Amino acid sequence: MPEDVFKALADPTRRHILDELADRSGQSLFEIRARLATKHGLGMSRQAISQHLAVLEAAELIRTRRQGRYKFHDLNTAPLERLVTRWLRTDAAEDNR
Repeated sequence: MPEDVFKALADPTRRHILDELADRSGQSLFEIRARLATKHGLGMSRQAISQHLAVLEAAELIRTRRQGRYKFHDLNTAPLERLVTRWLRTDAAEDNR
């Protein structure tokens, strides 16, 4: 699972998507596409963004939910929190002294 997170974070476009979802969670594909174009100058097709979203979802960095015909994307920080706590445990730091 950490490999999926690192793979997802390796791409700058996916990091921009996560930044936008951190700024405002619960966005549709249309909203994400518009924000990437206006704030980051990334003119990408819906299909290209959907592929990036699929990688982020596989890494569990985003969650999706449907409301009617629309699909909304929410940031999920749990995988990042697990990685950080894994390396920043206080008992591990004390063992290295």
